[in-house]
Amino acid sequence: MGTLLGFAAVLMWSLLALLTARSGSVPPFLLAALTFAIATLIGIAVFLARGAPWHVFRQPPVVWLVGIAGLFGYHALYFAALRNAPAAQASLIAYLWPLLIVLGSAMLPGERLRWFHALGALIGLAGAGIIVTGGEGLSLSAQNGLGYALAGLCALTWSAYSLLSRRFGSVPTDVVTGFCAATAVLSLAAHLAFETTVLPAAGGEWLAVLLLGLMPVGAAFYVWDYAVKRGDIQLIGAASYAAPLLSTLILVTAGEAAMSWSVVAAAVLITAGAGLAALPLFARLARRGA
Repeated sequence: MGTLLGFAAVLMWSLLALLTARSGSVPPFLLAALTFAIATLIGIAVFLARGAPWHVFRQPPVVWLVGIAGLFGYHALYFAALRNAPAAQASLIAYLWPLLIVLGSAMLPGERLRWFHALGALIGLAGAGIIVTGGEGLSLSAQNGLGYALAGLCALTWSAYSLLSRRFGSVPTDVVTGFCAATAVLSLAAHLAFETTVLPAAGGEWLAVLLLGLMPVGAAFYVWDYAVKRGDIQLIGAASYAAPLLSTLILVTAGEAAMSWSVVAAAVLITAGAGLAALPLFARLARRGA
């Protein structure tokens, strides 16, 4: 179940580009504040419906530090990277996090990094690179060094958050509600400090913001928390490279992008990489069927 929920998070994140494009000209930190506020309401609603005890939020300071740094830190670093480097380069560097999760999983109790995990993640990274760059190659410029560094920290932040969440496996997923609330408040503060307020201008844009808060910036973080704690974290990490591919396919379907050879090539590479990382799963299924 945990691994399947990890795939569900990836599917929801694939809607991020389309819904963000449809949300109008809302600046990044304000959009984060709005969507994480909605995500907080989701968590509160589920929490109350389950009748969970409030004492679950009494967690050690390190748990709160990891959770808030993961959610808010990742988004803040990503926004800053995009301001200081071209979007294609910054996005690709930031998208090293699935590879870092796969490699870092070797340090987790009970996990063992095998060659097919690492190779599968690298092949997936190649596919993601084709999607992000449009197959036109990647050139790095020294003058954008700050942006590249911020993107690298972005990747390290999300991979560390995911791996440390596995370490804190006994912490209930309900606590993610608190992480989302803190991220909403910090994002609002950053908006007030650095941005000019631009709210959604029409009903369709408000709907896009609502859907963002319900799925890719909402439910996805809750199911991801459960997935990295209970699922096959190496397979989930490798499969996460499907997000940019699925996102592009959704944009093509919605008329926001055109189909190209790079999409097909990326599909082949990402599918091959995920399949390679899933070799143990296929072996278990074969043994059951024998």
